[in-house]
Amino acid sequence: MSSVSNTLIGFLNLLTLLASIPIIGGGLWMAKSTATCESFLQRPLMVLGFVILLISLAGFIGACFHVVWALWVYLVVMLFLIAALLAVTVFGFVVAGPGGGVEVPGRTYREYHLQNYSPWLRKRIENPNYWMTVRSCILGSKACAKIVTWTPVDYWTRDMSPVQSGCCKPPSACNYEAPMMTQDADCYKWNNDPNMLCYECDSCKAGVLEDVRRDWHKLSILNIVMVMLLIGIYFVGCCAFQNAKKADSYYPHGQSVMYKTRPKWNFY
Repeated sequence: MSSVSNTLIGFLNLLTLLASIPIIGGGLWMAKSTATCESFLQRPLMVLGFVILLISLAGFIGACFHVVWALWVYLVVMLFLIAALLAVTVFGFVVAGPGGGVEVPGRTYREYHLQNYSPWLRKRIENPNYWMTVRSCILGSKACAKIVTWTPVDYWTRDMSPVQSGCCKPPSACNYEAPMMTQDADCYKWNNDPNMLCYECDSCKAGVLEDVRRDWHKLSILNIVMVMLLIGIYFVGCCAFQNAKKADSYYPHGQSVMYKTRPKWNFY
């Protein structure tokens, strides 16, 4: 029974060690890619990958070779990792809870309003330095170029991503034949220059936050699954740690082996 837990924890940590490689690779890809505006996920993704790699290596060595100190480090770091994932999950649900789009009568797509999102997200997206980086990313992704050839019928029947809905067109409520004083402030900010469009509109910032909110919801669900898995591995690791301690206490100077069943005591 003692070898079962050690073998199991060694096998599970080998799997998590291998799984950390694509996680780190994904973080590196996001760092170099200009096609995604989710660079805020890059650093946490890489940190998570390296932490999983290190603790999996410690757990694998400790379980397979009965290294007590390696298993002790593995369990301590694993406990902090579980606590951190729980904190991030709760934070994600709280911060990314508010939001969602508003239906536009007669249209397939939705429109998004900045005031519907949490104050923490709004404060971050309204930071001029951060928004300039996001704006450059949206321009590089050519999200608006994909709908530039749409016909009026397409705008009535086809769906848009949150970024396209908020950044590539003025709000549907804008009426440029009516007095502008009574309309949404975003109507003033719209410009048909391909480099301007509605990139400075609050609706554009809201579209970006909607993408962030959706990604955070997916990550929060994934975090819950990972926390449950890590808790299971943690309990198996505790059993492996106890087995390694027993083996170390039984043979403090190493296990001695007798190679002859009937040794000769008389050498003459």
